[in-house]
Amino acid sequence: MEWGNTLLDDHVLSLTGAKRPRVCFLPTASGDADHYVVRFYRAFPASRCEPSHISLFRRETGVGDPRAHLLAQDLIYVGGGSLVSLLGTWRAHGIDLALREAWEAGVVLCGGSAGSLCWFADSVSAFHEGPARCIEGLGFLPWSNAVHYEEEAERRSAFHDAIAAGMVPGYGASDSAALHFVGQELAEVVSSRPRAAAVHVSRDAAGAIVERALAVRYLGTAPVGLPTAEAIAA
Repeated sequence: MEWGNTLLDDHVLSLTGAKRPRVCFLPTASGDADHYVVRFYRAFPASRCEPSHISLFRRETGVGDPRAHLLAQDLIYVGGGSLVSLLGTWRAHGIDLALREAWEAGVVLCGGSAGSLCWFADSVSAFHEGPARCIEGLGFLPWSNAVHYEEEAERRSAFHDAIAAGMVPGYGASDSAALHFVGQELAEVVSSRPRAAAVHVSRDAAGAIVERALAVRYLGTAPVGLPTAEAIAA
């Protein structure tokens, strides 16, 4: 949902394989902020999909039965904000269990920032300029994750420190880069902007941090001189 850039939104819609996919937005991490919901409906209009959203901070959720609604979707899109608020609210309402059911049933799950971190076993998160800290996620993916990896320097150092201290190895992604998992394994990294980057971070037998750059497939037309994913991986 980058303003004026639909490449990632187009990509996740295509992954559903549906001509007019059913797409549900979960703005929980933002406290169901109105402006975020409006942005979603502008990015996913009824002309290209069947959009909906579920509000958990309002008197009315927007749907009759949240669990049944989530299981009926082709794509579930989770917005950014506070990961702690997102996880606590989901668990209080049973949304975490419904999402696991949806995932196991083949519904495509995606999201940005907190909406990316939530699927992993562990993550390094920071919100409202607070210090980065480790947070246990839903654990659908048995790895760790850090977002805004190049844009916020403290994320990278905190991620390295956490993995060195014993957190499971995982993935760091810069803005506009998306980690595409099939099951629990990384299938590829795609991006909506040239030069967006992603890395795999682990520790070696001696406990030292090993950061490995991953090939990234740009979803647009690569500018002249920009290395392709094949060249980066070579």
